[in-house]
Amino acid sequence: MDCIYKDPNAAIEERVKDLLSKMTVEEKIGQMTQIERAVANPSAIRDRCIGSVLSGGGSRPFENAESADWANMIDGFQKGAVESRLGIPIFYGTDAIHGNNNVWGATIFPHNIGLGATRDADLVRRIGVVTALETRACGSQYAFAPCVAVAKDPRWGRFYESYSEDTEVVRKMTSLVSGLQGQPPEGHPYGYPYVAGRNSVMASAKHFVGDGATENGTNEGNTIASHDDMFNIHLAPYIDCIAQGVCTVMASYSSWNGDKMHSHRYLLTEVLKEKLGFKGLLITDWEALERLTDPHDADYRQSVKSTINAGIDMVMVPFRYELFLEQLQSLVESGEIPMTRIDDAVERILRVKFVTGLFEHPFTDRSLIDLVGCKAHRELAREAVRKSLVLLKNGKDPKKPFLPLDKTAKKILVAGTHADDLGYQCGGWTATWTGLSGRITVGTTIMDAIRVMLGDKTEIVFEPNPTAETFAGQDFSFAIVAIGEGPYCETGGDDPELKIPFNGTEIATFVADRVPTVTILISGRPMVVEPPLLEKVDAFVAAWLPGTEGAGITDVLFGDYPFQGKLPVTWFKTVDQIPMHVHGNSNPLFPFGFGLTS
Repeated sequence: MDCIYKDPNAAIEERVKDLLSKMTVEEKIGQMTQIERAVANPSAIRDRCIGSVLSGGGSRPFENAESADWANMIDGFQKGAVESRLGIPIFYGTDAIHGNNNVWGATIFPHNIGLGATRDADLVRRIGVVTALETRACGSQYAFAPCVAVAKDPRWGRFYESYSEDTEVVRKMTSLVSGLQGQPPEGHPYGYPYVAGRNSVMASAKHFVGDGATENGTNEGNTIASHDDMFNIHLAPYIDCIAQGVCTVMASYSSWNGDKMHSHRYLLTEVLKEKLGFKGLLITDWEALERLTDPHDADYRQSVKSTINAGIDMVMVPFRYELFLEQLQSLVESGEIPMTRIDDAVERILRVKFVTGLFEHPFTDRSLIDLVGCKAHRELAREAVRKSLVLLKNGKDPKKPFLPLDKTAKKILVAGTHADDLGYQCGGWTATWTGLSGRITVGTTIMDAIRVMLGDKTEIVFEPNPTAETFAGQDFSFAIVAIGEGPYCETGGDDPELKIPFNGTEIATFVADRVPTVTILISGRPMVVEPPLLEKVDAFVAAWLPGTEGAGITDVLFGDYPFQGKLPVTWFKTVDQIPMHVHGNSNPLFPFGFGLTS
């Protein structure tokens, strides 16, 4: 056969070598380029041999676009790729970080911090399997997950993307990689990328490395750490991901002792690729080249040169791809970036494309669309919610537990800003980049779930912001009050104070002064819990950011299932104790691993 690379029975490395030998310099640098769907079109992808297209946070074909709409768009881009001179398909990347969360109707799972509370690696693997199916159903073959940051400071706006402050918990939860990509067979070469088939997606271990320990929890900040701490605390989960055949690693915006991670040749090449034997591809984060300099974009050419020479294989440009291609070509022609570096990058990109089966099956398998948001998937998300809930208080007298609640109560009050808000339950990275309030997708709020649980035998009074009038002449058996954070992401979530917003503390204490109350905190991290709040409420539950399946909360509140969650982080008393973690200072409000079962 003239084109070995087109032979599905040929060895992958032979196919890579053959295709690489047929490529021009222009085609090679095109493959190293990932562009945003908003600037992508089939002809540009074809003519420039673009390697990948992505959706930035919340970037979608149109509002409330469903999986079939996404598949139509992505297959259109793919058509351009396969019509290129060599027919090299693209892979399409999306932030499917707690389910395929950009897509209307997808199953939205708890954010990672809640999954860390479950300590259940198999649950996380199963979530990966479902996320892969629903991601493939929309045409995407690449999920930017998992985030394996070991988060040390809850002031960080991405804290909820981490499973835990504890390295061992994060390592356990890297099972998401085998869920997303499939379990590599025995004897699979260490460090070599793996994708099981058309129902699996490429995963991305991120953000390499140390993003969870920046000074003061500043997003994209500087991590001050010794060599031993960086390796033993922050690098360790990547070794587990590499052992599972993770296809890609994404570099971090952050710095290590003042040196930017995206241009850190020692860590990117000498450690990750050479010492750890990672054979997949290394990708930048969004617009990372612009962020290498202060002020941003001060020397784009130098940023291209330093990142590629440091070991970056693919650049998430995402918009100014013409400029990137021009600069990269010029640097190659001048010898400032050696051709051996370009060939190494493209070899890795092609390897992952062959492993993923893109040459044989470039287009969407439409039979998967019916699985999106199906009952079985939502039941799994509901199980995850149940197992993630951490019971921090149950009864003012330890001998008289307040929970479970009575299903036969005559009249109850449901209150708080978060009791009937699906967007708040889901948090950031849902429907849009930052997240939204309201009915942002298909799902069950806490209020919906209470109505289903109690039926018409209980009168339910719902008042997000109760007043004295709410209680006039009423005889409530108990109150359920849901308070917490609004949605946020990245730098927009950095918070030096960590106070419960929307007057949450005041609402909960106001109600608890008048009726026995369980308070549910919806948040992506520990918050300041004022002493009067904890004293006055009868029960207090950390529910994290549970996603679309609010029935998982009522399952446990009303006693159908026990509380199982354990804190994945240390819960501080006051912000001046931060950073506070399991191996650090003492006297927390609740220690790491705390969680009542009744």
